[in-house]
Amino acid sequence: MMTTTSPTLWPRLAAFLGAALLAGRALAAPLKIGVVPGIFADSVEAAAKEAKKQGLDVQVVEFTDWATPNVALDAGDIDLNYYQNSNYLANAARSKGFKFTSVQAGILSYLGLYSTRHKSLADLPTGAKVAIASDPVNVGRGLRLLQHAGLITLRPDTGLLGTQADIEGPQLARTTPDVDLAQGFPYFIIASKAFDASKGLAYTSYEDDSWAIQFVARSDRAADPRIARFLDIYKNSDVVRKTIHAFYLNDQKLYRLAWLKN
Repeated sequence: MMTTTSPTLWPRLAAFLGAALLAGRALAAPLKIGVVPGIFADSVEAAAKEAKKQGLDVQVVEFTDWATPNVALDAGDIDLNYYQNSNYLANAARSKGFKFTSVQAGILSYLGLYSTRHKSLADLPTGAKVAIASDPVNVGRGLRLLQHAGLITLRPDTGLLGTQADIEGPQLARTTPDVDLAQGFPYFIIASKAFDASKGLAYTSYEDDSWAIQFVARSDRAADPRIARFLDIYKNSDVVRKTIHAFYLNDQKLYRLAWLKN
């Protein structure tokens, strides 16, 4: 007995096979993740090694500045990046028009107040000289920390974004000896080995997950199954957690893992 296939079925069958072929190629291609130097890169490298053991090829692409990872993601040169918090991402999307989606919150690295001249906030003199990062996102974060520490009072309507733009975050580790108090990013301080990052006078341990570093994908590629597989490995790997904890000097007051509800 001879059977025939309806002519109208062939286009649908071809489309299905084509989609399956493309999906197979996507799964076989390496997942490219953009990072910047430091614990974000180190933890992704650790997860990439774990992923390889499970048959997922991950390529870690390290950038030396904080603008290119978003440009590369937008262009499709990488599949994910992991270096920015939600507030930085929102500002980048407003200014550049990026269509990105945060697919997972990662490390929340606390901000600290540091001094090499004074042992406590109570020792600060009237008119103390304070250095804060003044990029559009982190100036507001620094001012709120100063308010939390009881050093200044902000207007109730003070928003996230500031206007000064003269001090970059990584420079603050080198600026600290020249002022009475400086806003400091523990991951920069640890990397620079300028002084002990665990000796801060106050930290932003009260912050919500919007300040956690996010795994960010293009919105039209956020459902890539390779991303879900990698994130599952990153969140559940003991090796990744040990890598993060060791970087932060085994000190929980410097960070927390945003995907853990603790």
